[in-house]
Amino acid sequence: MNIRPFLLTATLACAAIAGLAHAADISTPSDSEPYKYGMPLHVGKVLSLTEPQTLECKVITADMKYIDNTGKPAQISYRKLSDACSQQN
Repeated sequence: MNIRPFLLTATLACAAIAGLAHAADISTPSDSEPYKYGMPLHVGKVLSLTEPQTLECKVITADMKYIDNTGKPAQISYRKLSDACSQQN
């Protein structure tokens, strides 16, 4: 019995699964502008705050949708510690 095709198939399947797991961990770029320190925001009303859910304490990219003082909708992304960090002692 030739085991080489089985090993090759198993190796390729493991590589594909590892690639998918890595791709799922990377944040997808959004159409929001990244926040830079000191950037004026002029927020009139916050519409939503979203962030990826994680059980690990790590830095994540969160998004804020808001309406500025002129009534124009805007979106900005910023880096922050995940909520899991506040639950760790």
